[in-house]
Amino acid sequence: MPWKGEKDPYKIWLSEIILQQTRVEQGLGYYERIVKAFPTIKKLAKADDNQVFKLWEGLGYYSRCRNLLASARFIATERKGIFPNTYDDILALKGVGAYTAAAIASFAYNLPYAVVDGNVFRVLARVFGMDLPIDTTEGKKKFGELAQSLLDRKNPGLYNQAIMDFGAVICKPIAPQCGKCPFSKTCVALAEKKVAQWPVKSKTLALRQRWFYFLLLMYRGRVAVRVRQHKDIWQGLYEFPLLETSTATPWPTLSRQAEKQGWLSPNAYRTEQVSALYRQTLSHQLIAGQFIHIVVKKKPALDKDWEWVTTERLDQLAFPQFINQHLKADSRQSSLF
Repeated sequence: MPWKGEKDPYKIWLSEIILQQTRVEQGLGYYERIVKAFPTIKKLAKADDNQVFKLWEGLGYYSRCRNLLASARFIATERKGIFPNTYDDILALKGVGAYTAAAIASFAYNLPYAVVDGNVFRVLARVFGMDLPIDTTEGKKKFGELAQSLLDRKNPGLYNQAIMDFGAVICKPIAPQCGKCPFSKTCVALAEKKVAQWPVKSKTLALRQRWFYFLLLMYRGRVAVRVRQHKDIWQGLYEFPLLETSTATPWPTLSRQAEKQGWLSPNAYRTEQVSALYRQTLSHQLIAGQFIHIVVKKKPALDKDWEWVTTERLDQLAFPQFINQHLKADSRQSSLF
């Protein structure tokens, strides 16, 4: 990986933020494109939000991107572009937790802080037989203390990379290479036949079901879009007028809601298409819904944060994956309207 052995704290920070809740294979291309577009933290700080979100498009967990921009601008203005070089100052950056701070501190500055990611949790739980749930406060504390006690304080960066790689290559979540493991004779999980059960998690999160119905309003060759501002999924990305419901809802019912909202005027619009059903599972939510293409005869009185753009410009705007699925499918079929 290009960040292996990297000493530039900016690039290490970028790679770690991208790899939060993202597989290496998926994150690699994003890392390379963002570094090419913004080779320094000052260039990232000066970037237009939509430009960065467009590069991030499809990676998900967009709060990471918002925090990335906020921290870059803080460093550029408050620290004159110099990345923090102490654990506490790194930890104070928006979107940086204990794991990311330890990774940057050890990899960039060789400071003695143990990294505890999913791979490390798994190695420690299996080798030492720790059955504390890793998603509890007590569990995180105990695993952190054990990891810190094992750290090679002379070579913390090398040690951290080694144990993370060991978890990724040998002590894997599924089908671990126990026959090749140097700890096989002392591994508690192997001895007790609990390799598949450790590490332990205590929580099973129920998915929240949400129904999204996006209205693609076309007026004189332009479509209404805006940036989502409220603190919810996809904040900072573009969207179309949205009707959200708690259950599946037919278009005749939705159209009446749209009329009450002032988005549609009775007898002054034409429904061109109601799309197929789309679904997307996020970390704690299941999003389902459709896209309704509508040509309006009268321009709706939308709030000032809405703008009317040509369909060609939609390609330049950063949309969530849920919307992009439809835009790409629709463009393959013919055109938006």
